[in-house]
Amino acid sequence: MSQPPDPLPSPPDPPEGDNHAASAHLSLLPVLVPAAVCFLALGVAAAAAWKIRQIKASRASAMAPAGGAAPTVAMDPDSPFQATVENRGAAPGPAPEGMVWIPGGEFSMGCDDPRAGVCGGPDAMPDARPIHRVQVDGFWMDRTEVTNAQFARFVAATGYVTMAERTPRQEDFPTAPPENLVAGSTVFTPTAEEVPLTSHFRWWRYEAGANWRHPEGAGTSIDGRDAYPVVQVAYEDAAAYARWAGKRLPTEAEFEFAERGGQAGQRYAWGAELQPGGRWMANVYQGTFPVQDTGRDGFAGLAPTAQFPPNPYGLHDTAGNVWEWVSDWYRPDTYVLHAQLGVVRNPTGPETPFDPAEPDQPKRVHRGGSFLCTDQYCTRYMNGTRGKGEITTASNHLGFRCVQ
Repeated sequence: MSQPPDPLPSPPDPPEGDNHAASAHLSLLPVLVPAAVCFLALGVAAAAAWKIRQIKASRASAMAPAGGAAPTVAMDPDSPFQATVENRGAAPGPAPEGMVWIPGGEFSMGCDDPRAGVCGGPDAMPDARPIHRVQVDGFWMDRTEVTNAQFARFVAATGYVTMAERTPRQEDFPTAPPENLVAGSTVFTPTAEEVPLTSHFRWWRYEAGANWRHPEGAGTSIDGRDAYPVVQVAYEDAAAYARWAGKRLPTEAEFEFAERGGQAGQRYAWGAELQPGGRWMANVYQGTFPVQDTGRDGFAGLAPTAQFPPNPYGLHDTAGNVWEWVSDWYRPDTYVLHAQLGVVRNPTGPETPFDPAEPDQPKRVHRGGSFLCTDQYCTRYMNGTRGKGEITTASNHLGFRCVQ
């Protein structure tokens, strides 16, 4: 999609949540919804949601299309979301190993301001609006994030060396002291006590020797973690794996269509409630951020893939666990431009990146949130929300999956 030479006016840079860039200096919103209040409110919200589901189900039944048309869902007339209309027809053939068919179709893309909702968090998500109509063709998608075992097979077959394993060059960092030019990557580090959530530098560190084989540094390993998502992969690393596998990284629109699972306007990949029936549906952060993840969802930190129920399309972990690289360049005004074009077909994102917070840092979009997402700081595990990352930066909460 072509971009004007000068960026359109855009909203102030949103907090990147548990996401980060190598040299970012962010102005983050304060904590507005204490976790205890959030979880006490869930019971009331669940009862209200049950009643809303009854009403919507009766409307959907009354409006169901006849003659085998693609399913649609009746929407609240006041909602900015319109019904998802899936493409008709079966998958083009047997599923490739580990992949599921995503039918594609027309849907409402983006996220409304979640702050007024229960456990909505402090971030207005301005770069995820306006909500607009998009159409995508059908595609195959990896059922889970790419795992350590899968990435190891790629490295064994190709001899590939990831960016975190490469020693930085003096010519690329002319002002850096030679002793600082060591291979490594960024690692989340819990703080000893509560801290103001105004700078991610309080809980992220550059760790020498951190890479996909040693996610938290030289003294750690992935032994026994074949089924865990591979992390510490930069954009170039993820794209290289995808090419080797005969696949590619998804577009942002493809990821969101797949994540929503045909459910128009739902807050989460599994539906309307954060914890239906009191059950955690994704690996996110519980406890006081960034001091301690209590692991009430079953995992304190990263989890193996497919530990939570799949969404309606059979995909696991499209929310939480690890952020996932997608192929689009990041701009906060992308959706403003999309909305001017009517229904956008198979968008691939802007031709060039632009982040007002760091105009000289080329960034790609991240999707899905991670195990560090919490209503205290970042709720970007919600459908339609966006992250961003400098393309050479890896971390221990960032991975990917592929499409074909």
